[in-house]
Amino acid sequence: MGAFEIRGGNTLSGIITPQGAKNEALQVLCAALLTDEPVTFTNVPDILDVNMLIEVLGDMGVKVSRPAANTVVLQAIDINTEYFTDKNFKKKSGKLRGAVMLAGPMLARFRKAHIPQPGGDKIGRRRLDTHIRGFEKLGVIFDYDAEQSLFSLDGSNLNGAYILMEEPSVTGTANIVMAAVMAEGTTTIYNAACEPYVQQLCNMLNSMGANITGIGSNLLTIKGVTKLKGCSHRMLADMIEVGSFIGMAAMTQSELTIRNADVAHLGVIPDIFQRLGIELQINGDDIFIPKQEHYRIQKFIDGSILTVYDHPWPGFTPDLLSIILVTATQSKGTVLIHQKMFESRLFFVDKLIEMGAQIVLCDPHRAVVIGLDRQMPLRGITMSSPDIRAGVALLIAALSAKGKSTIQNIDQIDRGYERIDERLIALGADIKRIKVD
Repeated sequence: MGAFEIRGGNTLSGIITPQGAKNEALQVLCAALLTDEPVTFTNVPDILDVNMLIEVLGDMGVKVSRPAANTVVLQAIDINTEYFTDKNFKKKSGKLRGAVMLAGPMLARFRKAHIPQPGGDKIGRRRLDTHIRGFEKLGVIFDYDAEQSLFSLDGSNLNGAYILMEEPSVTGTANIVMAAVMAEGTTTIYNAACEPYVQQLCNMLNSMGANITGIGSNLLTIKGVTKLKGCSHRMLADMIEVGSFIGMAAMTQSELTIRNADVAHLGVIPDIFQRLGIELQINGDDIFIPKQEHYRIQKFIDGSILTVYDHPWPGFTPDLLSIILVTATQSKGTVLIHQKMFESRLFFVDKLIEMGAQIVLCDPHRAVVIGLDRQMPLRGITMSSPDIRAGVALLIAALSAKGKSTIQNIDQIDRGYERIDERLIALGADIKRIKVD
């Protein structure tokens, strides 16, 4: 098993470029199944989750080539539609949330699909109701095999429909959109997710010949077409990496430039970090974070304690709450972190408390962080990464801590962050990848 050994306290400096967006990749790569022509993707993150999805696509019969670094070409000519019942698929899909996204394009093109029970992070229940109910509105009939934990979907009567989504699920919206682009008739999706990655998917589908309007809003209209063609698509910079690097710069008192951050697609992310007192300078698509010895958490206008919570786009992404929480531990002031979506995502704070952070875990969804203003530096400990985002939050804590920290179970971090140790070493971090029993 792999681990990171970190000796904290180093000030970092230099330029770092965020990888391509993981959450976008898991959507748009699946869309290659909608055509038998080549689809070229650039700025593809070289991470475990994405590579596992590409491997699954290859197992299905998709031709895969990698002509350059972070470039992938997919061509779905001869697809084995029965692969989903194969034991190898069940084994791989159980580790990968993105396998759910195969259903929409399979229904659109082949009129049948299967959905495994979601894998990925252990951050709470992840229901498939939004996906299944949306498919049902399109005329899909499903059967659930409890013993195999597998949904079988029959899309023989796939037709456009009006869909009012119960929640603006990002993956649910993307899956339904991909099913609808080749359904007969017109589909209207209201209360659709409008995250940049859903926008990217819709724009990509339009470049393939789809007819989608309302992109960027919560009301999408999709007129079904009979055939889609190949295209080229560049993935956005990963907004979660951008936010992680902002928090890391503040925690380690570092001067960093985040290059090619796709600033126009970051939404309120820079604003939320600024409310923690972190100085940012945006220069075109680059973000410069100057060295700060101290940063003070702002209060609400009426003087009450700041609350940072997750919310569907254009609200603050839940994937960065772990980073906000750890960054606040060395600020001056108090903040309430409210994680609404997942009931287990704050359970890593016991490690931060052991490192010396002042945090009160109120319940599974809320934590109060009392900033120490660097009066008591965090101390290094041995810990384990419970999920992707918490793992990087612990890594940031270790980089700022006094002494040696060891982070185990780093496969969780590698699932979402490309060569993170190599890139941080280039900035001056003291981090080693080691093996532990």
